[in-house]
Amino acid sequence: MKILVQRVLQSSVHINNSKVASIHRGILCLIGFEKHDKTEDCSELMKKVINYRIFPDDQRKMNLSLIDIEGELLIVPQVTLAIETNKGNRPSFSKAADPEKGEELFEELKNFLDESFENYQSGIFGEDMNIEIVNEGPVTFLFQN
Repeated sequence: MKILVQRVLQSSVHINNSKVASIHRGILCLIGFEKHDKTEDCSELMKKVINYRIFPDDQRKMNLSLIDIEGELLIVPQVTLAIETNKGNRPSFSKAADPEKGEELFEELKNFLDESFENYQSGIFGEDMNIEIVNEGPVTFLFQN
């Protein structure tokens, strides 16, 4: 699993010109699932993301987590994070989870968040989405298992 984490002032997801999710200050997570990913990977990596200290304190040091600032979280499935780009001029999806497994893992991730971090919204698996991002910093990290 790969999670591209962006610290944002705001972010939203639009499907067919309709806003389906929107957050203010917090974290946008673009998530790519790979064939070898397991359910427990979802909770382990997401625990790290919501506790990772990427927000500035009073001295402008990255010392505060999403929980510390009482920020919001937006999770968006993005299969292209799981592609291989090493060979040729066309993306290879050979390492990406099949759609059924990817959707199952995304649902498990949402179940984990329902129990541990309720201040989140999500995109919709399998949909063509437009994402608006106001990146704060910019600050971007790649988490992977």
